[in-house]
Amino acid sequence: MSGRHAGKAMLVTGAAGAIGFAASEILAREGARVMLVDIDAARLEERVRSLRDAGHEAVGHQADCADERATQGYAEAALRAFGQVDGFFNNAGVEGKLAPTHEYDVAEFDRVVGVNLRGMFLGLRYVLPDMVRRGAGAVVNTASIGSERGLAGACAYNAAKHGVVGLTRTAASEVAQKGVRVNCVMPGVIETPLLLDIVKQMFDDAAAGMRKLGEVATLNRVGQPREVGDVVSFLLSDEASYVNGAKWEIDGGALATIRNDL
Repeated sequence: MSGRHAGKAMLVTGAAGAIGFAASEILAREGARVMLVDIDAARLEERVRSLRDAGHEAVGHQADCADERATQGYAEAALRAFGQVDGFFNNAGVEGKLAPTHEYDVAEFDRVVGVNLRGMFLGLRYVLPDMVRRGAGAVVNTASIGSERGLAGACAYNAAKHGVVGLTRTAASEVAQKGVRVNCVMPGVIETPLLLDIVKQMFDDAAAGMRKLGEVATLNRVGQPREVGDVVSFLLSDEASYVNGAKWEIDGGALATIRNDL
């Protein structure tokens, strides 16, 4: 098998979703053996089958990434399947409902933070030890442009995604001298079912809403899941050997620039 990830074993959570599967597909196409993890067992089975049908080595593992025992379970399952994990895309997340902070449902806040922040911590907690023992490995966490800006109505999502950057930087500072790198990606407006759910809460016309959200990027369009997956693949590769503790915006320039045609 040839490719930048030939002979490597990769673990991807939230892998039945648009970004998670796009990354899984790219990693597999570039030679990796991939374990796909998701809470949606039926969708997960479809995703694994599609990779196998394309000739790739892929296995699935159903798990709730906000649950400690389940997280320990998928980490152990990956080691049983592959013997080691060379790269970990710690990606599972939920969008949550939109409401003003002073009206936000407490149970919904706990649910969103439980998946998007606690779940990220749990992934690091149970996948990093083997990498540290071996002195090799790379991790990419999924943050968001919501890690850098406020989005009205999304207090739980924004708070969690800000926290992901903190987790990334902390873990990166702890394991770098042990041969392990930890980075995060910050997707912007990416065309996914998750984004569509948010758009439907914000706009009466979902298609018009999607176009409007695309205008936050100087590229004047919504991004595609594969555009996130390509960056994830790079960060998990040896080509990114001097990249550590970084947050990579994949947002069409939304955070870094001011549009000059307004």
